Amino acid sequence: MAATETSTAPPTSTSLTPALFKRLFPRPYLDRFLDESVRPDGRPIQATGAQAESSDVWRDVSVNIGSVSTAPSSALFRLGKTSVVCGITLEIAPPDLARPNEGFIVPNVDLSALCSPLFRPGPPPDEAQVLSSRLRNILLASNVLPLSNLVIEPGKAAWVVYLDIVCLNYDGGVLDAAVLAAVGALRNLKFPQAEYDPDTGRTQCRRVSEQYPGTRISAAREPVCVTFGVYNGTLLPDPDLFESQLCATEITVVLGPSAAPSSSSSSSPLSKAPLLNVYQAGAPLEDPRKVVKQCIAMARRRAEQLRESV
Repeated sequence: MAATETSTAPPTSTSLTPALFKRLFPRPYLDRFLDESVRPDGRPIQATGAQAESSDVWRDVSVNIGSVSTAPSSALFRLGKTSVVCGITLEIAPPDLARPNEGFIVPNVDLSALCSPLFRPGPPPDEAQVLSSRLRNILLASNVLPLSNLVIEPGKAAWVVYLDIVCLNYDGGVLDAAVLAAVGALRNLKFPQAEYDPDTGRTQCRRVSEQYPGTRISAAREPVCVTFGVYNGTLLPDPDLFESQLCATEITVVLGPSAAPSSSSSSSPLSKAPLLNVYQAGAPLEDPRKVVKQCIAMARRRAEQLRESV
């Protein structure tokens, strides 16, 4: 009597799930998507030399002003899966002796272990310190909040504006989200009524209320930050964490507010928002002038969309 044969075949080693293939072979995983002119999250690839791009090349954004009730002003900003919250606290301190007619803006970006497994508990990681420094440079260069407006009494008392930015979920583009969260919080900030008493050398403040509504310093120039990644010659606008870790070059464009439209001005985005800064990190580009020019044009169109959401 012939023995019955079983048809159970051993599992093959090549049967990988997409998540496992992405983790073990990240570059081939990304290459397969780019060969089909699509990105892993479903966004299309911007064609080289295209004059206009679809809004689908960018991640979705949302903002919630006043999300922290215990802070004088706050804003929660989401950029795709990246989420940051900015809370503002105020303090009165003597101005710097070298700048008696200026106050202070002190931003701080916190990348805790809760936002990503890339970070561990303990001292702030180097990336958090770099982000805090770059954010401070952007806020000062754009003059988003004139330091001269923070003076209560020249040489005696001035406001110190602390911007505590906490990353809730880290998925790339943290600097872009941090800038817009800071802008949203500053736009809604009210300063308490403060008076300096020369006899006692102290400053008296009145809590913001219906009787004392406080003062709001309008932001002079609200910046917008847009980041791009370059992977094997392909420009990736607004890269997420997976893409940014594979990109050899990262370009960050910082723009000021758009100029008022006029009948004689061109409708091209190159003639709208002024350019404040351009940061490039990583490997050099083959044609840097062409790539940077394309990034600036796309960033100006993106800036209009972001300002509408804040």
